[in-house]
Amino acid sequence: MGFFSGLKSLFLGDSSGSAKTSETIKYNDFSIIPAPIREGGQYRVAGTITKGEGEALKTHKFIRSDVIDNRDECISLTIRKAKLAIDQSEDRIFN
Repeated sequence: MGFFSGLKSLFLGDSSGSAKTSETIKYNDFSIIPAPIREGGQYRVAGTITKGEGEALKTHKFIRSDVIDNRDECISLTIRKAKLAIDQSEDRIFN
């Protein structure tokens, strides 16, 4: 593994260990797409929050420090954290 690919996997997770993206969850006018990142035998809370369509599409990707043993529990926590961020920030989340 080269130096830069090592840095990439450190910050983004190893692409071979990434869990597949989950189903999109609609919440208010937002869409939440959980995308837990597999790290060893655990999963890191991560996902994407979007709003709008086409040229008006706004996207916010997030990776949290939370690490969970079970993928389904990680997805549930990702959804809860995303909903909380939406409730607290609304459209400011995209700034």
